[in-house]
Amino acid sequence: MSFPHGWYDDPKDLSSQRYWDGTAWTDHRRPRPGPPPYEGEFGRPQQQPAQAPQYGQQQHYGQPQYGQPHQGQPQHGGPQYGQQGFGYGPVVPATPDGVPLSGWWKRVGARFLDGLIVMVVSLPLTGYFWYHYLQAALDYESDMFDSARAGSTPRFNTTLPWDVYKWILPATGIALLVYFVYEFFFLTRKGATPGKMAVGISVRLRDVAGPPTPVAVLKRFGLYGALSILGAVPFVGTLFGLLGLLDYLWPLWDDKKQALHDKVADTNVVVGNQTRHR
Repeated sequence: MSFPHGWYDDPKDLSSQRYWDGTAWTDHRRPRPGPPPYEGEFGRPQQQPAQAPQYGQQQHYGQPQYGQPHQGQPQHGGPQYGQQGFGYGPVVPATPDGVPLSGWWKRVGARFLDGLIVMVVSLPLTGYFWYHYLQAALDYESDMFDSARAGSTPRFNTTLPWDVYKWILPATGIALLVYFVYEFFFLTRKGATPGKMAVGISVRLRDVAGPPTPVAVLKRFGLYGALSILGAVPFVGTLFGLLGLLDYLWPLWDDKKQALHDKVADTNVVVGNQTRHR
């Protein structure tokens, strides 16, 4: 009988749980929630002793004897029949080797912190463009209100004029370049940016522990960066902005808790740190 992957009671230590990957035990262990069952036979709770047969009675052939497992119940192999993953509670999403995946709100918090850091670092390079962008946007709004006060019918557009966009595009491009260098440096070395470190999460390949490869980081950031820069382009910006929002929200309903940029790079955001391979 095959068992689904998940956390089960460790057959060698009932005070802890061990991750079963669907075919074999892994080396990932964690404390077992609640008191362990009384240990009888190796790897399973003590069974109640069978009632001794009365005088003149015989034990039926094939009936489990005291201390013997029921027929077909695994002992030293997979998890015990009837166990449920993750301490008899709901199954917590994890990587194939049993590392728990990060929750969505932690990812949002990490992205917010990283965004603040990148904004401060890139401001000396982008400040000139942001200043002219805000000035052009305010002038555009002022012209519209002046036209309305003069009795003209204001023309409301879904996009800003080119005089405004010509400043926001270079500002966005420079900020994304700084963000890429920032993320590439930290993810390839530690598997986590300072924002992710602050909330206790990290990035890894789904099937391989440790910091992600440079190629995976490039793929991961490539989708995010493309959606960000296209979101600032006139006419198509709204569409790509919605796709960028969808990318952020995707882990909420994905069974592997991957955003779209995670799927492109085959990465997962997990709880805990990554150890760099030597």
